[in-house]
Parts: sequence; structure tokens; C-alpha cells
Amino acid sequence: MTQAYSRPEALRLVDVSERQLRSWEKQKLIPETEIYGFGELLTLRMLAQLRKKGVAAAQMRRALHAVARKLSGNAQPLAGLQVYTEGKRIRVKIDGHHMEAESGQLLLDLAPAEIHRLLEFKARENPRAEAEKRTEAERWFQRGLEMEQTGGPVEEVMEAYRKATQLDPQSAGALVNLGTLYFNAHNLTEAEKCYTQALKVDPEYALAHFDIANLYDERGQRAPALEHYLIALRISPNYADAHYNIALLYQGSNQPLKALHHWMMYLKLDPASQWATVARRELAKLRKSAVVPGARGQEDAG
Repeated sequence: MTQAYSRPEALRLVDVSERQLRSWEKQKLIPETEIYGFGELLTLRMLAQLRKKGVAAAQMRRALHAVARKLSGNAQPLAGLQVYTEGKRIRVKIDGHHMEAESGQLLLDLAPAEIHRLLEFKARENPRAEAEKRTEAERWFQRGLEMEQTGGPVEEVMEAYRKATQLDPQSAGALVNLGTLYFNAHNLTEAEKCYTQALKVDPEYALAHFDIANLYDERGQRAPALEHYLIALRISPNYADAHYNIALLYQGSNQPLKALHHWMMYLKLDPASQWATVARRELAKLRKSAVVPGARGQEDAG
């Protein structure tokens, strides 16, 4: 069965950023494309592991070319493929045959379990039809965005996002946007389903963590709200709104020093908005408390 992956799917699967992929494309390490076969996906995986090892682009190119030469004409090029080191030499094992690829300390883990994981990512009987569905899903997603920006009817916007998620259940952006519309309509149950599904698709989606934290905060579930706000902040340290909401939670749970830190971080990131006025007011309250003057005294003593 032929495998086909969209560009976003390939990036998520091998854990590579769009920026990094574009850099490799400019260096001619991998062709520019929107649809990836398994061979291209394997190349991406190899590039990602070579990069983690600190291998220069020129070395990457030589290693990839060596593997490509060996794979050419092989009807089952992926069976038993392994790249490993022997002393200071990189060797490639394909169907029991060994070849030297490049010198240098390097070990790429492409064991059978890894190949199986890639193959089982998303089996498709008709790659072209699947690609067309993803393209159509993207059209509905963009239509939803446009209607939101122009103030279109909410039900029509929601329907556009629903169609996007039906055509492509991996569309994390459409899931989050649909969840936010449910949230604004006070349908927290459906909103939570959308946010949860988005996080299954992309666990490192900062906005999805932030939005589900808002939902938990709305329900008064402070512990999971704080957990997801902090995850959003780990993923995106300059997430000003996350700092703001975390500060409120810490202040509400009588943890003034932690609240102080996040108010100050928020004001560094967003000093001029209307919310900055609120942040300054809350920060002033903390400075009048017994905790902050004590901390200043310790700094003066130092």
C-alpha cells in the first residue's frame, strides 16, 4: 500500500519545524513538496537525526546521497534499513548488505519498530483522494477564518470548521477554533471535546493548552487550569496572556511571590494594552503587602 503524508503531517511525525524544513529545502537536502511519500518521510527522519548529532549540511548531503544510490532500483527499499556506526565510519545495512556512507561519529536509530511506527502512522488506500480531502479541509478552514474576520454568522463559521475537521480530523487549528466558538456559546462540553482532540493531534500546541485552561478556569477547576497555562508557557515562554492568567490564579490562591513574577513578565511583554493597566493595579497591591517590602529589604541588605 502506498503511503502519502501532507506537509504538516510529515513535520509532526518527525518533529521538525517548518522553518527547519525550508532551510533543508534551500540547501537542496530534500525537494520542496506538499505531499510526502514514505521515501521522502524517511529522508526527513534521517535529516532530523543527523541534525541532532550536530552533523554539518555537507556531511548530511554525502550520507543521504550514499543511501539514495544504494536504494535506487530496490523494490522494497525500506525493508531492514539501518544506519549505524562502526568505529568512526557510518555504515548502512539494507537487506543484510552493508555499505559505508560517511566518516564521523554518528548513530541513526532506524530499527524495525521505528519503521513500523512510520508505516502505521496513517494507512491509506487512495493517497490522492486523501490529499484532495486535506486540501478541501484547508479550504473550509480558511473560509471559517475569513468569515470570523468579517463578522459572518456564527453558525456558518462553525459549520465551516466542522467540515474542515470532518475532512481532516488532524486539523488542530480548526478543532481549536471550533472549540473556542463553542466556549463563547457557553457549550463547555463540546468545547472541551474539541480542545482535547486538538491536543491529541498536537500535544505541543500552546494555544490549545491555553484555551482548555481557560475552560477549566471558567469551571472553577483551578488545578488543571494552572497546569495547562504552565504547559502553554513552557511551549511559548513569551505567551503574555498565559502570564496574565497564571498571575491571577496565583494571586487568588494566596501565592503573592509567584503572582508578582508573572505580573512583571506580563508587563514586559505587553506594557501598553488595556490589560496592562489591570496588571499594574494588581502589581501595586502586591507591592503594598508585607511580602514584597521584605524582599526589597533583603535585596538592600545584599
